[in-house]
Amino acid sequence: QVQLVESGGGLVQPGGSLRLSCAASGSIFSIDIMAWYRQAPGKQREVVASIISSGTTDYAESVKGRFTISRDNAKNTVYLQMNTLKPEDTAVYYCHAKIFHRRSQRYPYDYWGQGTQVTVSS
Repeated sequence: QVQLVESGGGLVQPGGSLRLSCAASGSIFSIDIMAWYRQAPGKQREVVASIISSGTTDYAESVKGRFTISRDNAKNTVYLQMNTLKPEDTAVYYCHAKIFHRRSQRYPYDYWGQGTQVTVSS
């Protein structure tokens, strides 16, 4: 079994910064993709940023140039540095990971964190 535990959310003023962390623990052989999603009230969950094991990243257009995703493979942890935050960034942010439990496993399993609230307001 695997757990993803997020931290770092909170209330911040427009233009401010926050750093989210998500640590995976449990039966892990390797982690393929790690990503951050968000869901605002009344809206569908959307991908914010993703990073594969080699370090290649991808971002939603709405956060490019403001958010940076990174990962520490030794710690099975992914980070999201959020700068120049806007009120429209307000949402619950979820960590997602595709995880292999053993070398022989053909496809990774999907895991989600419990979510952390980010509120951008003056």
